[in-house]
Amino acid sequence: MNLLLVEDDQMLGESVCDGARQSGWNIDHVRDANSARSALVDHSYAAVLLDIGLPGESGLSVLRSMRGRYDATPVLILTARGQLSERIVGLDAGADDYLIKPFQFDELWARVRSVIRRSQGRVVPVFTYGDVRIDRSKRVVSKANVEVVLSAQEYRTLLALVERAGHVVTRDHLHDVVYGTASNVESNTIAVFIHQLRRKLGDDLIRTVHGLGYVIGQPTA
Repeated sequence: MNLLLVEDDQMLGESVCDGARQSGWNIDHVRDANSARSALVDHSYAAVLLDIGLPGESGLSVLRSMRGRYDATPVLILTARGQLSERIVGLDAGADDYLIKPFQFDELWARVRSVIRRSQGRVVPVFTYGDVRIDRSKRVVSKANVEVVLSAQEYRTLLALVERAGHVVTRDHLHDVVYGTASNVESNTIAVFIHQLRRKLGDDLIRTVHGLGYVIGQPTA
């Protein structure tokens, strides 16, 4: 399983990464909000270890942009800010757990395992349309009972359509779901993802509503 650590303290970051690898985790380490958002767009992670006190933008902005993009990856906040009011703000923003610095690594890994277990145990509806099946709890997409591999961007595009099955989803909304507020993305990228999804899952799954956006069919029983 892969973890993402968002921590600007280089010494602490290196210690956490060393401990993660010794415990059998693969881990990526970034030091600011923009790098975190880029990593989350390009990769899928089992959990995110997120520092709030980042340089420039707060880690909470990363968390809010994740949840705004339907990214349900478990987030464990790591922070020196231990006041109850700040913990409440983080949890309300969508964090799954909170750990106050300084912490013991044994507790850190126990909490990481815990948030991952809880996320896997969530009851999330399975979407089916014809022979296409999307199990959101396991993040598995299949067609005719064969698993289909999607990129992180393709999966988020598909999930945004599934969340509003039967309703038109605009290109701007899909762009925000996939890339957040990134502005240096080609305007036709969403069309490319839609093309890839149709190629992998069937042309009849996603319909274009010209001038408006895209719609995915209502789920079948």
